[in-house]
Amino acid sequence: MFKLTPPRPTFPDDMTGQEGKVMTEHVEFWEDLAERRIAVIFGPVADPNGVYGIAILEVEDENAAYNIRKNDPAIKANIGFKCEIYPMHGLVLRK
Repeated sequence: MFKLTPPRPTFPDDMTGQEGKVMTEHVEFWEDLAERRIAVIFGPVADPNGVYGIAILEVEDENAAYNIRKNDPAIKANIGFKCEIYPMHGLVLRK
């Protein structure tokens, strides 16, 4: 599981032009991962304490997950986004 935390709790309400461009690139990046069946689900979470994003991925190993994070436009832009990765061992899926 990926958790993407924006640069400040008021994001996206006060997103700058640069941040908007980065977020467009970020969404396109994740849409591509979904089309390639790597991202199972992704999107924003409307937490009243501050919006953040989550994604569930199906990858072969943790290195693949770290490479995806490294190439995410939100992280590459180096404008304050943070991304945490949480492995989910023993995952149970519905049939």
